[in-house]
Amino acid sequence: MLNQTEQQLLMEKKVFTKFGPGDTIKVTVKIHEGDAERTQAFEGVVVSRKGSGLDETFTVRKLSFGVGIERIFPLYTPTIEKIEVVKQGKVRRAKLYYLRKLIGKAARVEEYAVPEAKMPETKAPDTKVVETKEAK
Repeated sequence: MLNQTEQQLLMEKKVFTKFGPGDTIKVTVKIHEGDAERTQAFEGVVVSRKGSGLDETFTVRKLSFGVGIERIFPLYTPTIEKIEVVKQGKVRRAKLYYLRKLIGKAARVEEYAVPEAKMPETKAPDTKVVETKEAK
């Protein structure tokens, strides 16, 4: 069992972007096949996060050829290379298990709309138009 200082050191090494239920994330995982090692991306909606500290896990759900696939990842595992948030979802629940029953477009999560920063309006500098008379 790890003591608190070892836990803190391990958690500091792995720094991921913040994500929560409803977010669409892309998890890049290292896969060992014999002697070869390759990376594989798993993109889907975060259904839940469980646990705390080094025991924290998260569940990601995606549809592949019409079949729902869920995969549970330990957050602090050496096989995860990176986690990137593709879209932020707007949900009111911590666990989205109801998505398992929904089919097709009904299983989509509403996207969180980020307000765009308004730029202050600037006027173009006044320019004077000088007309010249041509000699005839």
